Amino acid sequence: MKAAAIKGKKLIETTEVAEVKSEGNKVIADIILSGICGSDIHNWDAGSPVGLVMGHEICARVVDPGSRSDLKVGDRISALPVSPCGKCEACLSGNIQYCTETWTHALGLSLDNPGGLTQRIAIRPDMVIKVPDNIRDEEVAMVEPASVGLHAVHLGNVKAGDKVLVIGGGIIGLMSGLFAKLQGASYLALMEVNEERGKKSVELEVADEWFNAKDENIMQTLMAKSNGGFDVVIDASGNSSAVNSAVMASKAGGTLVLAGVATGPINFYSVLAVTKELTVKGSIAYTKREFEMVIDLMSHKRISVMKFLSDIVSLDEVQKSYERLTSGNDSAIKILVDPNK
Repeated sequence: MKAAAIKGKKLIETTEVAEVKSEGNKVIADIILSGICGSDIHNWDAGSPVGLVMGHEICARVVDPGSRSDLKVGDRISALPVSPCGKCEACLSGNIQYCTETWTHALGLSLDNPGGLTQRIAIRPDMVIKVPDNIRDEEVAMVEPASVGLHAVHLGNVKAGDKVLVIGGGIIGLMSGLFAKLQGASYLALMEVNEERGKKSVELEVADEWFNAKDENIMQTLMAKSNGGFDVVIDASGNSSAVNSAVMASKAGGTLVLAGVATGPINFYSVLAVTKELTVKGSIAYTKREFEMVIDLMSHKRISVMKFLSDIVSLDEVQKSYERLTSGNDSAIKILVDPNK
């Protein structure tokens, strides 16, 4: 069957891989749609590991329910793309994102567990979640990144009336903004280097205003807009410049959530974090409950994520889609892949 796999630095090619076969335990499912994630871009950029079939944001249809007696052939599903042990303190407390095994065999993030950039996959049964009929396929494929945004906002403890700054206008930044507003943020600003994405954040009614990170006077502007600093800052970028901006834009006693992923060490003004007594929290993935909450919110039409969808492409168009998402001058937010297109 066809799959899009990493072949080298900034290179993905369509290839043939062995078809997944039933083994009695895992859920076998045909991919309907799979999303391209910002974390996937790190692997693409590095060209490693060669042969990796990415895609951990999925909407799929059950072919074989495996050990899941509550599923049947034809059911639509999503899945948490993680591999927690289920036995440690973190897992037993519901915080599977802390488990040391969580990423070891993660779907679409490990060589031994190919993801959604192919036609059929095998999924760990306890991570599979059946989705309601009233959620569109495209929405199902965006449950995973929406859950990341919800988790960041929960960690930020955004409250009614808070002024919130989101740094980075990709899907995680915008999902974070969406949930921050749902939590009652009275003012939401977005900081972005890509002018097209910045404008789009306002057009989509996520950000009240956007600010160009390249503006040399941006800090003075942000401090004036927030009346001395933001209650909560969520960084969805992960680079040194963004983290420093987040620290400077936070008000004294404020909360900074680091939801962006850096692939190497970063430098930041720790003296400001200290003198402002900031609460700084790392944010990784989500809890299973948050994943289920997003599905419930979609089902009850409390959130609308279709506005973030920019394109649906074939496996042969995946390489161009990565180039588009990293160009720095394209307004694309979320690109989904249809492996049967």
